[in-house]
Formats: sequence, structure tokens, C-alpha cells
Amino acid sequence: MLQLAILTAPALAAPLLHGPALPPTGPCQEDDPPKQAETEEAADVADIPWVEHQVEDEDQMRYHLIGHDADADAPEDGYRMLVVLPGGDGQASFRDFIRRIRKHVLDEQWIVVQLIAPVWGEDQEVVWTSDALPHDDMEFTTGEFIAAAIDDVEAAIEIDPNFVFTMGWSSSGTEVYRSALEKKTKVTGAFVAMSVWKPDLLPDLRHAKDRAFAILHSPEDFIPIRMAEAAEKELQEADAEVSYITYEGGHGWRDDPFGKMRKAIDFLEEEHAKPPKRKKRKTKRR
Repeated sequence: MLQLAILTAPALAAPLLHGPALPPTGPCQEDDPPKQAETEEAADVADIPWVEHQVEDEDQMRYHLIGHDADADAPEDGYRMLVVLPGGDGQASFRDFIRRIRKHVLDEQWIVVQLIAPVWGEDQEVVWTSDALPHDDMEFTTGEFIAAAIDDVEAAIEIDPNFVFTMGWSSSGTEVYRSALEKKTKVTGAFVAMSVWKPDLLPDLRHAKDRAFAILHSPEDFIPIRMAEAAEKELQEADAEVSYITYEGGHGWRDDPFGKMRKAIDFLEEEHAKPPKRKKRKTKRR
């Protein structure tokens, strides 16, 4: 059961709310949103722009660029970037939920990059694949996808390298932890909600030193809270900066979810890791 919790995050029986009148502190959608046609638009996020992009010639490296106004001037230090790996099946149907995150949690300094989970075959059990949890037909790992998407956005938009965060929940949590634990990474903070902690699937925890992690978990989640508690303890022992937040209601986005997301992002903004040195390069407007 726990193995499935890492990978596929089954649909939940609890009620889902996806209506247009979604307040910043109100309930929002769970692990598996209703499937929506690519052309459908939710009225409550009509003011949050989005465009689908693809990394070079990689058909399976698709992402939504959310909240970027191509006609607006970038912030003085560049935009802050939140890379979101949706839970559940990780597909494009999470788009409007993630647009709500941009609207209710972040501000105009931020752009959001929603990765769309590659589908490697009908027999695929792992949503976000890796070298540790591969698929026979896998062409790249999730870590490679994250890095390529960040590079693709940076090539077109001025980004503040201090604020490149990843976020995921349930099925994507392990890969979000991984993104901030690689020896070399542009990710300066990671936010993991309602997910497992499997350090045997992750890079060496010694890489966690001075890096920032926000963990969100409910005591009523079917994924044992001891996993989140172990993540907090082991990351702190590795000299990482860690925020551990709990909420009521079990698996899913409940109990003032946007408020708790904001708290997690505030922590990462305060405690983010130092970014790697990068060569200055010109960007082309997108």
C-alpha cells in the first residue's frame, strides 16, 4: 500500500471542490482533479495566463508556463520560479488548480512551471520515474526533466537564481525531495506535501546541508505521519533548514491549504539555499 502511495496516489473518496468561487483560504481540489478538456477555462483564474511549452524536440517534456505576462517588464532581479510536479497522475488536468496557487499563494514576482508527467507505457505504475524507480521505456528521469525545464525557461525569461523552488505532493514527493538533494542543482528550496519519505531512493543526505525543505502532512493521512517526522529529523540532522507543518483532514488539500502553502513558501524564501554560480546569459523574450 505504501509503495502505491509513492507512485500512483489513488483517487480519494472525500468531496472535491473545483468551483469558480474559490477563496484564498478555502478548500481546494484533492489529489486527482476532474479531467478537463485542454480548451476548457475556469472562470476564477481567467486572469492568470498560461501557455504550454515543450523542451526542444522532447515530445514528453511538456510543461505549462503559468502567470507570465510576456508584455510586462521582469522584476529587477528577475522572476522567482516555482516548478510544480502535480500528485496523482501528474497530468495537464491540474492546470487550473496550479493557476489558483499562482493567484492565491504567490504574487507578480512569481512564475509557475507545471510539469506534465511523461507516459512511458500502459503498464506504467510509477508516475514520476527515476533511476531508482524506472520504466523500461523511460527516455529520461524526472530529475533530468526538472533541470531541462528550468534551463528552457531561463533561456527565455530572466529568473532570480535565489528563488528556484520545487513543489509536489503525494506521487511526486520523492522526486521533489530529490530535486533539492542532488549534488549539483539549481533548486534552492523544496516543498513536499502528503508524501512518503524513502531516503534509500534519494541522493546522499549529506547534500542536504544548508538546503531548505518545507514539509506538510496530516496526522490522519493514510501515509503514516512518522514518515514526515522522519524526513524532518533526518534532514535536520544533515544540517538542512526544515519547516514542518501539519494540517487536519487526511490526504488531500484541506484545512486552509493556500494559507499553509504560503507559509511554506515564506519559509523557503527566508531560508533558501545559495544558488550555484552561473554564467550571465542573455534571454530572449517569450
